[in-house]
Amino acid sequence: METVSLSEFRPAPWLPGPHAQTLWGPLARRLRSVPFLRERVGTPDGDELVLDHLEGRQDAPRLLVLHGLEGSSFSFYVQGLLSLASRLGWRATVLNFRSCARDPQRPGRWIENLRPRLYHSGETEDLSHVASLLAARDGGRPLLALGVSLGGNALLKWLGENPAQRLVAAAAVISVPFDLAAGARHLETVAGSLYVRHFLATLLPKARSLARRFPEAGERLDLARLSRARTFFEFDDAGTAPLHGFAGAEDYWERSSSLKALGAISVPVLAISSEDDPFLPPEALWRARSAGSSSVVFEVSSRGGHAGFVSGSSPLGSRAWAEETAVAWLWHRAPGTGHRAPGPGTGSGQLFLPSRVQIDRISMRTRRSCRTLRRRI
Repeated sequence: METVSLSEFRPAPWLPGPHAQTLWGPLARRLRSVPFLRERVGTPDGDELVLDHLEGRQDAPRLLVLHGLEGSSFSFYVQGLLSLASRLGWRATVLNFRSCARDPQRPGRWIENLRPRLYHSGETEDLSHVASLLAARDGGRPLLALGVSLGGNALLKWLGENPAQRLVAAAAVISVPFDLAAGARHLETVAGSLYVRHFLATLLPKARSLARRFPEAGERLDLARLSRARTFFEFDDAGTAPLHGFAGAEDYWERSSSLKALGAISVPVLAISSEDDPFLPPEALWRARSAGSSSVVFEVSSRGGHAGFVSGSSPLGSRAWAEETAVAWLWHRAPGTGHRAPGPGTGSGQLFLPSRVQIDRISMRTRRSCRTLRRRI
């Protein structure tokens, strides 16, 4: 396990605290700035996965992007990563987890999958299927992979489960909840409950829709308990766990956390985390650092929030430091690359600049959201 100083990351002074850093992205950054080509691919169990492709030079690396909980190709951090890849001439593919793909014409509407199941933090079969498919299409050239939050957990778990794999040459992850149980309990606070409520607003309708469409799923799901769910334990214990063959929430968290897989990873991995991540207690982060193999490089900052890491002296000059750092790190480890590395002027923050009027409105919303969190803590 290797650690690297994060002296280069200077948190934006106008975004004080972890909640401001976490909320800036979903409130301020554009969600549909990068065009992509959509493809549906079949799975061995008869379902479909939605892949969104960014075109690039045929000799360039391909970046496989895995989004976080209830994210998609339209998530602000995915769009930021695609923007950086586009600047480098890379090709990229976003794996939308089952039920997470959005309708391009109506981004608020998700596309339902075809089997009586959804996705979860430890599901790695779809990742393996897509990585094999893309590597075969690209003539066997290894992929670069990047996962954020839940997507990073799934990526690390898969890399640890398959130390001999040759499909992914290097990977980077941002804000991974290495220990799902610790993360879920960390969110059982007044502030954490606001984040959980946000996720449950879409997770619960998905579970109800699945129960309506598939009687076998309805038999496994405890809809009465789900309707009362206010924590991840309550949702996972009544929904995620029984739907996907786990004995309960604790069993699901234990078997799906990437923590135990870190020691077996054999390819270069960069793991960017923050000590003030609202989704993970610092002690779980330290346990992850201790468990990682020599192939895993940890970059840990004292500040940054969850998938935030916003730097810059003002909103108009904001930059997405973690995304820029992850892509630059992967560039240096791309097999046979001869392309220009990202540097000043190529930051994803500069690709998402709203107007000054929008900045004023966004800053007001961010401050209002943070005041609400502080009042409830």
